[in-house]
Amino acid sequence: MFLKNIDKRIKIFTLFLFLAFFLIIFKVFYVQIFDYKKLSTLAKDLWSRDLPVEANRGRILDRNGVVLADNLTTTSLVVVPNQIEDKKSAAKSLAEILNVSYEEMYKHVNKKTSIERVHPEGRRLDYETAEKISNLKLQGVYLVKESKRNYPYKTLLSHVLGYVGIDNQGLSGLELQYDKYLTGESGAIKYFSDAKGNKLDLADVYLEPQDGMDIQLTIDINIQKSIERELDNVVDMFSPDMALALVMNPNTGEIYGMSSRPNFDPNNYQDYSTEELSRNLPIWATYEPGSTQKIITTAAAVEEKVVNLDKDHFYDGGKVKVDTAVIKCWKAGGHGAQTFMEVLQNSCNPGFVKMGQLLGKKRLFSYLDKFGFGEQTGIDLSGESNGIIFPLERVGNIELATTAFGQGISVTPIQQVTAVSAVVNGGNLYTPYIVKNILEKESGNVIEQKEKHLVRKVISKETSNIMRRALENVVALGGGRSAFIDGYRIGGKTGTAQKVENGQYLVNNYIMSFMSVVPANDPEAVFYLAIDNPKNTAMLSSYTTTPIARRILLDIIDALGIEKQENQIEKELEWADIPIYEVPNVIGMKKEEAEKALINFTIEYEGEGEKIVGQSPEAGNRIEEKSIVRLLLEK
Repeated sequence: MFLKNIDKRIKIFTLFLFLAFFLIIFKVFYVQIFDYKKLSTLAKDLWSRDLPVEANRGRILDRNGVVLADNLTTTSLVVVPNQIEDKKSAAKSLAEILNVSYEEMYKHVNKKTSIERVHPEGRRLDYETAEKISNLKLQGVYLVKESKRNYPYKTLLSHVLGYVGIDNQGLSGLELQYDKYLTGESGAIKYFSDAKGNKLDLADVYLEPQDGMDIQLTIDINIQKSIERELDNVVDMFSPDMALALVMNPNTGEIYGMSSRPNFDPNNYQDYSTEELSRNLPIWATYEPGSTQKIITTAAAVEEKVVNLDKDHFYDGGKVKVDTAVIKCWKAGGHGAQTFMEVLQNSCNPGFVKMGQLLGKKRLFSYLDKFGFGEQTGIDLSGESNGIIFPLERVGNIELATTAFGQGISVTPIQQVTAVSAVVNGGNLYTPYIVKNILEKESGNVIEQKEKHLVRKVISKETSNIMRRALENVVALGGGRSAFIDGYRIGGKTGTAQKVENGQYLVNNYIMSFMSVVPANDPEAVFYLAIDNPKNTAMLSSYTTTPIARRILLDIIDALGIEKQENQIEKELEWADIPIYEVPNVIGMKKEEAEKALINFTIEYEGEGEKIVGQSPEAGNRIEEKSIVRLLLEK
């Protein structure tokens, strides 16, 4: 019996040993086959170290590929504390170069961490500082590549572009809104060390960073430069509280240019206040639009057929009474008998009160809704305001009258430009946008593309045709004459809106504006300029904004390659205007005949003889009176 028990125990023990051996073999097999990558990675993490290599942020380009936001390669300081043998000496040397305290630097080199980034004093070092650190040749002290955001045009488009923080993270504007596209994936230089952090004699491994995607905007840099230049001139001439400009393609919603004053340099954003950095006025500012809003009232009245601009008449006696309010025309004594086309040309407030009454509050305010007032346009920029429109139940006779000529409501510049674009483009309200394409960095292939988006149809094509002609009349015959450009059909409307503070209208404090369309017969751009409280100027927008707008319109014409148009409405000359005449063809004439034909010009002769064989400018060109015409003579 005893021997049997021993035999049984031996068998059990043998079985146990066999099972243990099997489990060991199985574990080794599992580790080698299934857990190898995981354990290898964990092991490497114990003895490998990463020196970060920062990826470049994606660039921001204009519609033609001009770089508006780029990157500069800089270096930053990192230390591996365990590799630094003489920490006191290293801290002293680095502190002197970086101009920081010894105590602060000693904390960095003595920190209980595998790798310490010296922040912020060791970030984005200039070449001279980096070279001094490199020349120390200190063990455990490394200079690694970092990318620094650079805006080559400085203040240009600053509120749209925004700016980035010290870690290249977007903090405002497109930099923030499209941060996930612009931000790349950082790489590293991997080196290997023992448990104490000492570097081993093994080859380093380079993990290449992946740069962010490029973003291409709808902005045209030539148009943008033009509005930036003229806004700077506005600040110099008028010292306004603010000024802004906005250019849009009315047929798509693409923004060609956008800027405001005050602005800032995103390369040095730390030098500016939060207010200066955050307020993108073309989409943020809200104010009473004044007479530019008369475009919308007129379009609604024409669409609803309550007026015929050419046939229906209105008599302006200089003022009109609405309940307890007396609303005056800007012209003392009024304009007398006018067509409603002339009511718009003359910007006659009593005439627009009548137009509003003919429409009635329900119809007028329904068109404000249709044109997008009181709500965000949906432009792909953050910080857009809604504006303020009277609730219909609070609209009385006075509110109806003031709304008709652009006072009492509050709108944004982007709302106005979007609405007027719908007025002139055939009646289609489009969502404005500023990002055109998102591009793959290396190949430039389009990854995402923004297309125009129709919100709704607002007015008919017939009404739009009438409004284009009406706006051209304003520039040729009305208050917009200073914006007239010979050979180019410009449409527009001035605005002079009295500002409100604490419910009271301010004295001699206005927002002066000009809304324009080029060319009026086939619009390619809608342009809006507003100047808040300009100093040392006449209190009329027709004398303040339109000459500035004309210079920008000329640049828009050049940038978009707009050709001259026929059938332009002749400008009604003002006292300071120089007449423009067409140069006749005098080739083949004798001198005496040519002098009679060119009586409006100054003649200069070249050559000898009596017969004209050449002329400059050529026949058909239109030039100002007394301009020089050169004639080539032949015996």
